[in-house]
Amino acid sequence: MHQGKLVFAQLMAYLPLNTFARCVATQRGEHEVKDFSCLDQFFAMSFAQLTYRESLRDIEVNLRAQAKRPYHMGAQCPTISRNTLANANATRPWQIYADLAQHLIGMARPLYANEPLGVELDATVYAFDATAIDLCLSVYPWAPFRRAKAAIKLHTLLDLRGSIPSFIHITDGKTHEVNVLDDLLIEPGAFYLLDRGYLDFSRLFVIHQAQAFFDTRAKGNTKFKPRYSHPVDRSNTQIICDQTGVLTAFYSSKAYPAALRRVVVKDNTGKRITFLTNNFALKPELIADL
Repeated sequence: MHQGKLVFAQLMAYLPLNTFARCVATQRGEHEVKDFSCLDQFFAMSFAQLTYRESLRDIEVNLRAQAKRPYHMGAQCPTISRNTLANANATRPWQIYADLAQHLIGMARPLYANEPLGVELDATVYAFDATAIDLCLSVYPWAPFRRAKAAIKLHTLLDLRGSIPSFIHITDGKTHEVNVLDDLLIEPGAFYLLDRGYLDFSRLFVIHQAQAFFDTRAKGNTKFKPRYSHPVDRSNTQIICDQTGVLTAFYSSKAYPAALRRVVVKDNTGKRITFLTNNFALKPELIADL
């Protein structure tokens, strides 16, 4: 029978302890802390996440079940009470774990730099989207969403090579997704894939001025005047048209004064989908594939 460390301890062995200690020291996470360290808190919450625990009591019971094997668990304090863990989660600086996450992302991204993307493109490709997470309004009054419901929105910028999040931002449920584009640090030469919820031409023009590229879906009421139609392969029934033009609506044309490219494709169900991009070099099939 295997007498070594448990799987959880083997996973935690990859944690850069020196970096974690620097994050704790920078944020003064263990100021006036006697027993339950930030590392113990991280181990407890990581155990809860990896084992799908649903409550503080659930975490407490399962950690106490391993109380006689602290070395095999890889944690020095597995027999914590739920009150201790709740107080730590409420008072410890969350910036500790935000800084640690950024460091871990920096370690992981080079490992997937040569990962195949699925399309013939050498540039970095990001997908940006948000998801709403429902919460109890009486417990989380700081996250209003609707009259009787609370929620937060998790905004994530995903590097499609390796599916690694490179930017994560949490807001209350009422914050519109497009506002978070202002917090992004645009990477020149990269591609940003956005859905129609991010169709704000002033913010898209910021991406264009940063010498990056975007690929987004147009809304049905988008006013676009084609100036030039590029030839398309008629044997490819997916591509309907590939045009270069400008926006004609007053506010849209002021917000995005440069030329745009419009690619109209037909999906497998026969529905037409219109894409807008500021990249004029890629083939229309690649724009649709992205």
